Amino acid sequence: KIYSYLIVMDIIEQNKIRMNRLSANSDGLLRQIQSLDWDELETALVECIFKKEESGLPDEYGPASYFPIIPENPEQKTLYEKAYKHGENLIREAKTSAFTVAGGQGTRLGYNGPKGTLPVSPIKEKPLFQMFAEQILGISRKYNVTIPWYIMCSPLNLEATTIHFKDNDFYGLGRDNLKFFAQGVMPATDFKGNLLLASKDSLALSPNGHGGSLKALIESGSVADMASRGVEHVSYFQVDNPLVSTINPLFIGLHDLQKSDMSSRSLTKTGPFEKLGNFVSTDDRISIIEYSDLPEEKALEKEADGRIKYRAGSPAIHILRRDFIEQFASGERKLPYHRAEKKVPHINENGKLVTPKEPNAVKFETFVFDALPLAQNPLILEADRLEEFSPVKNKTGVDSLESSQSDQIKRARRWLENAGCKILDNSLIEISPLTFPSKIDIERKNFHNFDFKKNLIYLD
Repeated sequence: KIYSYLIVMDIIEQNKIRMNRLSANSDGLLRQIQSLDWDELETALVECIFKKEESGLPDEYGPASYFPIIPENPEQKTLYEKAYKHGENLIREAKTSAFTVAGGQGTRLGYNGPKGTLPVSPIKEKPLFQMFAEQILGISRKYNVTIPWYIMCSPLNLEATTIHFKDNDFYGLGRDNLKFFAQGVMPATDFKGNLLLASKDSLALSPNGHGGSLKALIESGSVADMASRGVEHVSYFQVDNPLVSTINPLFIGLHDLQKSDMSSRSLTKTGPFEKLGNFVSTDDRISIIEYSDLPEEKALEKEADGRIKYRAGSPAIHILRRDFIEQFASGERKLPYHRAEKKVPHINENGKLVTPKEPNAVKFETFVFDALPLAQNPLILEADRLEEFSPVKNKTGVDSLESSQSDQIKRARRWLENAGCKILDNSLIEISPLTFPSKIDIERKNFHNFDFKKNLIYLD
């Protein structure tokens, strides 16, 4: 360990010398070098390069238990009813906030812009941001409260995102109730830990992963803003899922009644190898094992009733206590770095651009779910995939814009038919989340004067 530490310190020192020399003629590079957190880089090098072989799965673990979305006994039914009312009270008392991780671009979808500005609704073509904003505003009006919304962008799309909201008058939420900020970045290195240059004037930098959201919430002043408003709970979701319940009373209520630092939604996996992280239990802690890291024999294990054991997958929907996030402010609590081997174009020692055909570099990322093992009383609440999860990730096929719009239409039809409405088989349907933020709001509405015998239905 002492030997490894000395190697890391030597590499850090050599990087400093080399970068200071290269930055002599570049103010931009010099500013990057001066702002670089060398202690953080040292930690990343140790965890991802020089102790790579020490990382791995827990020695012993099993499938994590979770609360089913439909209560399985009278006691659970009573608990859910209590939790729902408690969650509503927390919302009404302004104890909740929304938080969206929105650093992604629409590149994979053939769209030029922040993914949150991608039009996704089937009739009005509302962008993802608008769908979330309308739902948050609808819930705010329902409970006569102001719900602040915190949006973490990447350094590349922060400006475009803020312009989008300004151009749309912040979707009626009020500028003071939204806070935009950029997540942190980390430099890429080669496999020996040497820093890479993207150009003669810039390091090869990349976002530090969604785990960086906790640090960014603190450093941006967002957590301080929450404290000034009396917010106690942060509803975390990613930007690509238009079906997400942004502020869910049942989930918030269970989370608070359980006195959980961090709670999560789960989806029942469609099969043993679906690309969702697996919730697992180690002693009294919950953690997530990536789908690519769960051994095949574990993934195939089944219960006596035939269901796969590791069926609880993560859709990246969480609630965190504000005071739990604050524990990461001092640096005493930190998320581990993960190694991602990537193809990173870079400038070589001769000043020539190298475009590698194979992975040549390490990017350092942290994952927000690594906070789960640090949380007290974590709980998992199952989500109904048809109701709350249909992300837009791919250009075609599974988890695409086409599949998500189809799921939006199917959910809208289900909500209306469950409320007693008769709809044509081929109707295209869209429900405004501003007026109807949840299916309960549909169920409480009287539709006797509305004509549903149309091919195109927009319910506002």
